[in-house]
Amino acid sequence: MNEHRLLAAYSDQGDGSHSTGSGSAEPRPDAAEIKKRSVVIAGHRTSISLENAFWEALRELAGARSISVNQLVTEIDRGRRGNLSSAIRTYVLLAKTSR
Repeated sequence: MNEHRLLAAYSDQGDGSHSTGSGSAEPRPDAAEIKKRSVVIAGHRTSISLENAFWEALRELAGARSISVNQLVTEIDRGRRGNLSSAIRTYVLLAKTSR
């Protein structure tokens, strides 16, 4: 699934689903630990709380596209309908399951 279709698809979901991590059979013990990190969206700093598994997956997805996590979060933010953390989780879930 290409990134534009993925962005469109995730914005139609809004269920806040979650993943077990980076696709390995055994999730890391700290995968569910929530970390709050600052990101910059459209020039404004904001904090996002996500589980470690989602931060790792978000970094992988951004790296695969040669963009920063801030850039990817900005794209997700533009298409979201619910809260940002849920939109990111849904985006990651759809991205990881569409491979």
